[in-house]
Amino acid sequence: MAKGDDSPTAPVLVIGLGRFGSSVAKSLVRLGHDVLAVDERADVVQKFAGDFTHVVAADTTDTEALRQIGAEQFRRAVVGIGTDIEASVLTVLGLSDLGVNEIWAKAISGKHAAILERVGATHVVRPESDMGKRVAHLVTGTMTDFIEFDDGFAIARTRTPQVACAKSLEQSALRSRYGVTIVGVKTRGTDFTYARPETVISQSDELIVSGPTRKVEAFCALP
Repeated sequence: MAKGDDSPTAPVLVIGLGRFGSSVAKSLVRLGHDVLAVDERADVVQKFAGDFTHVVAADTTDTEALRQIGAEQFRRAVVGIGTDIEASVLTVLGLSDLGVNEIWAKAISGKHAAILERVGATHVVRPESDMGKRVAHLVTGTMTDFIEFDDGFAIARTRTPQVACAKSLEQSALRSRYGVTIVGVKTRGTDFTYARPETVISQSDELIVSGPTRKVEAFCALP
């Protein structure tokens, strides 16, 4: 597991095998990565022994324990420890001290996220908060899917508003009028296709829309 390996399927260290951590680890395996999965609980390690490339029990709040499992050999690590904030922070700090380049860490609050960033996390994930925002958009709006990124950018799946019906994308000029880009179009009974200037949209089509979050929200709310 050479640290210089920056290939698309490079090995990944995953620490904390709760619902979040184990889900990330399983997805990484499906994507072709070798995964070293770590948890301090022996029963959890035994449970996942057959699922990942390597599964070990270790107290990752101890930098020496991290060194013993070879953490410094990884370019990427995921810390899925959530409720034990002290363990989460000490684990991220230890990985940072060992020179791990990319550290993805789960946070359960804004303060937790801020601390993780200060001690070395390069990416902080708040799954409960992010999912709450996503569900709120789906429940109250016309979207069937919604993803918001940290920089105020969003992608949504929505039905076609009247302003775009029976016109090509070039004619409707949605980007200049509403500040959004139509990325894909799905006609009933077909797969999504890339949107082109000459693509004509019908009222029954579904759209993939991207752009600044507020503008995507406003466009998807159009009748």
